[in-house]
Amino acid sequence: MRSYSKPWLSVDDQIDLLRARGLIVDDRDSASDLLSEVGYYRLTGYLYPFRRSSVRSPADGGRGVTVEDRYRDGTSLADGRGLLDFDRALRALVLEAVERIEVAVRTRLASVMGRCSPFAHEERSSFTTAFTSPRPGPDDRSEHRVWLDRLREREVRSDESFVRHFRERYDGRMPIWVVTELLEFGQVSRLYGGLRNDLATEVATGFDVPTKRLMRSWLAAVNYVRNVAAHQARLFNRKLVVAPKRPTEAQVPALAHLTWGDPPKQFGVYDVLAVMAHLLDSVPSNVDWQGRVAALLASFPEAPGVDVRSTGLDPRWLDEPLWRPRPRPHRG
Repeated sequence: MRSYSKPWLSVDDQIDLLRARGLIVDDRDSASDLLSEVGYYRLTGYLYPFRRSSVRSPADGGRGVTVEDRYRDGTSLADGRGLLDFDRALRALVLEAVERIEVAVRTRLASVMGRCSPFAHEERSSFTTAFTSPRPGPDDRSEHRVWLDRLREREVRSDESFVRHFRERYDGRMPIWVVTELLEFGQVSRLYGGLRNDLATEVATGFDVPTKRLMRSWLAAVNYVRNVAAHQARLFNRKLVVAPKRPTEAQVPALAHLTWGDPPKQFGVYDVLAVMAHLLDSVPSNVDWQGRVAALLASFPEAPGVDVRSTGLDPRWLDEPLWRPRPRPHRG
């Protein structure tokens, strides 16, 4: 294993290196502004798809592709900037959708569980046996116990006035419809995953999702892309580590196109965008998120060797009803 030995480079040196590797930089001042804002490492991540590559033969040490340091002829700084701007707009739309979905799911959870008991989140009867049973190993706490302990940590650290109110006026126990306001999306997803099937299905059908299995998978995937977007990481061509299950046409007709033909085994961000589009149809505050996402995908920057398929999208899918604009009527 080698130690890292590359030297620090000034912005001017970075521009010289990019040019030496074949990148067209027409405006040095503009390049300097961009590198000063986003950094060399981040920018070259967006330029990576434009690097030359070659196929190794068995005589060269086995089959495979070698990515070179040089950029393909005609690649310019504007190509990287275009992908960077596209990705920034995509992350903003993802975070907008996540906020609406997260709040709506919290509210639905609180309604379904609260009808059973104000403290349903503390009661074993609300959850599956697997969620409430001790786990093997040194830390034998059940998943439910771990979840409750994490909740308690958040309550102790919270400076929210409603938490202080429950500390001072009651015994500190908060009902589920208050607890949900403290939860991170990951905690919401884990709580949902532990619910017994009838409660989980009732939550899911509120979003036109037929099964707990699908909803659990979708919440986990939405939480994953939320974390990517919130940390300003590259999203447009990411292969999802946590991917949403693709429903059958009978289960969710609006997402039938995800399984047409021979769908790719690797999941791109489009799969999650489609899932979020479907979930948002059950969120009244949504204002044509689907149409704005479709417009952004249709405007994918033109660049040699890179197109919108890097998101996992077949361009024909933008004609699906899922992406047609549907503004909400004004109420009030």
